[in-house]
Amino acid sequence: MKNRILMILLVMAGSLGMYRASACTGITLKAKDGSYVVARTIEWGGSDLNSLYVVVPRGYAQQSYTPEGVDGMKFTARYGYVGLAVEQKEFVAEGLNEEGLSAGLFYFPRYGKYETFDKTRKEEAIADLQLVSYVLGTCKNVDEVKLALEKVHVVAIDPRAETVHWRFSDPSGRQLVLEIVDGVLKYYENALGVLTNSPGFDWQLTNLNNYVNLFPGSAPAQKLGDVSLQSFGAGSGFLGIPGDVTPPSRFVRAAFYQATAPQQATGKSTVLQCFQILNNFDIPIGIEHAAGQPMADIPSATQWTSATDVTNKQIYYRTMYNSAIRNIDLNRIDFTRVKYKAIPLDEGKEQPVISVKVK
Repeated sequence: MKNRILMILLVMAGSLGMYRASACTGITLKAKDGSYVVARTIEWGGSDLNSLYVVVPRGYAQQSYTPEGVDGMKFTARYGYVGLAVEQKEFVAEGLNEEGLSAGLFYFPRYGKYETFDKTRKEEAIADLQLVSYVLGTCKNVDEVKLALEKVHVVAIDPRAETVHWRFSDPSGRQLVLEIVDGVLKYYENALGVLTNSPGFDWQLTNLNNYVNLFPGSAPAQKLGDVSLQSFGAGSGFLGIPGDVTPPSRFVRAAFYQATAPQQATGKSTVLQCFQILNNFDIPIGIEHAAGQPMADIPSATQWTSATDVTNKQIYYRTMYNSAIRNIDLNRIDFTRVKYKAIPLDEGKEQPVISVKVK
């Protein structure tokens, strides 16, 4: 089991030289009624992540993985939560707890660096891929997240694996990004609400200045000497926005698409708007592979997309196998009585097609 987990981590993280769409794109929107929604994609083009949703009751006890096995920090959920996990039910990549705290991890290859695992302090060690579970189970807002993480040591299950960074949001509308660089925790207040991958968050914000020329709508006609110039079509104000799938380019597109989206009335309509925006960030299988390189037999590198209404305590998701949007309402779960559950996101691995009968 341990060897299998280590291999998954190495392949997922790209430390074998395979940076195959190990990507994530996050956005944030607020509705007119005050509902606060965070949404994101998760990509991996190397294999099926066999994603699950987990329902974790109050009082559920877990123990962290370490490089030596499942012998790290023990932690018990003070708050119940629902999470979307990848590969192992313990590896929650995105989730929401009953207090409305949202947490998610995003790949952060080559720019982060955790502290070295110290087996004499393994009782305080939490694996990076289990940090979301720890936070959701023990914190109710972003201030508590910072306090909780002062008491732990975030480590990699395998030191060869690449790192991740995290996004934490609560119903107040506050959002934090956490990056660990040279063993030091660095927090950023994310007023923009966008997050992708490497380089670091502060660099991504600075890079937006390269696109100060972009604006919604169409560029006005102008003269070039005696020659008249005008747009070929609508949207030329965004001419020059980067269209590739690298993290810096996705960050720019997400920032401008999010900023120009009309504000919706309710949390639900804002959730649906998030899915429409994130349609633009689906990564098809093939573009990240060199010619002749074998490809995974999956329909998309974007394996699932989620939107979390932290105000109304709802998680929505769709997958590469089923584009129908599904919903988990935390208000309907009694976290004092519900049993722990880990259930595949999809019942079947083929896109349902509904036949339209013409009468």
